[in-house]
Amino acid sequence: MNIPESKLPRIVIVGGGFAGVSMVNSLANKKVQVVLIDKQNYHTFQPLLYQVSSAGLEPDSIAYPLRKIIKNHKNSFFRLAEVEHIDASKKEIKTNIGNLNYDYLILATGTKTNYFGNKAIETYSMPMKKVSQALDIRSLILQNFESAAVTNNSKEREALLNFVIVGGGPTGVELAGAIAELKNNILPKDYRDLDANTMQIHLLEGNDRLLPPMSENASSKAQLYLKELGVKVHCNTFVKDYNGKTVTTNSNLTLASQTLIWAAGVTGNLVHGLKAEILEERSNRYKVNCYNQVNGLDAVFALGDIAFMETEAFPKGHPQVAQPAIQQGKLLAKNLLRLIAGKPMQEFTYKDKGSMATIGRNKAVVDLKFYKFSGFFAWFVWMFIHLMSLVGFRNRVIVFFNWTYNYINFDKAARLIIRPFNKSE
Repeated sequence: MNIPESKLPRIVIVGGGFAGVSMVNSLANKKVQVVLIDKQNYHTFQPLLYQVSSAGLEPDSIAYPLRKIIKNHKNSFFRLAEVEHIDASKKEIKTNIGNLNYDYLILATGTKTNYFGNKAIETYSMPMKKVSQALDIRSLILQNFESAAVTNNSKEREALLNFVIVGGGPTGVELAGAIAELKNNILPKDYRDLDANTMQIHLLEGNDRLLPPMSENASSKAQLYLKELGVKVHCNTFVKDYNGKTVTTNSNLTLASQTLIWAAGVTGNLVHGLKAEILEERSNRYKVNCYNQVNGLDAVFALGDIAFMETEAFPKGHPQVAQPAIQQGKLLAKNLLRLIAGKPMQEFTYKDKGSMATIGRNKAVVDLKFYKFSGFFAWFVWMFIHLMSLVGFRNRVIVFFNWTYNYINFDKAARLIIRPFNKSE
């Protein structure tokens, strides 16, 4: 892998998500050698992926080059690679570009889409965990509009303009709202020969309410906002099957649709080589102690979505969102420096800063520890926090400009089919 030999302790970080980037930045110019490994050469700001999917933002607005993050970090290196196997006994990882020894290994590989064993849904549905997948969804939505404009078959047109989103968490709710704004603001202008009322957006959730991790107030407000936008919400509804044309559910609901977007769950993105007994089976996450140390492995740590830390406050592990990952990355960087210096490590305590979701223009919900609110102010808070959380000044400027333009003109400027998407037959 052509990493220079060094007398400094080598810390290998696998994954350039929130946890990995947080740790890399915290170790900048310290007396350690840092090697960051990722399958992509960029960090993705995943909370805004849905805006790429719905033509609100271009992908380079929410992605940031990993090499640019470490360009001023002495003794930090990046390698574009995929880790294939871990040999904890030899303190070595095997990648598709070569092997590398480590003193400390940090696993921050995040999650991947969970289809719960349903092969049909895995084959025909659209996931949204990567920039490339978000671009596929954007292309498919716009291609459906174009196909609907030229077909003479009313049933085919209905299926093309029927969008089914599975999963009523923040991702599903935000995407449903964004697609509804495409229907309300873009379709009547760009496709005047189509009846916008023909387009339907269905949001399916297996629980009895939307946004299950959030408060009931947030759930009810989110459902009300979606109803105002024209989204049809179906709670207590599970998808049983999908063949690319028809969605079958556990209830009597059957939907003709050529687009099913799957936002119903995630599972740990594991690396081969570690013992199965260190996994939490339900979520497929590595069991870690209060220092993010993988159980039974002194030199291997896990962070963020891939780490299962059971505490009294979080018996099912920390929520798989950005803040736990960022906080764990910062503390682990300090703890490794303390460990190298022969000092005791500090236990991790999650500082919950609240949760939020936006449903559309002037519509959002925010849950703080002692205060819950919704509407325009919640939407403004959501925008400000997400804007400031983006990596890179350029990205903040571009996103701010796009949001301002969209707000004034009721427009989504990124509705381009750059790379046509071909569905599996």
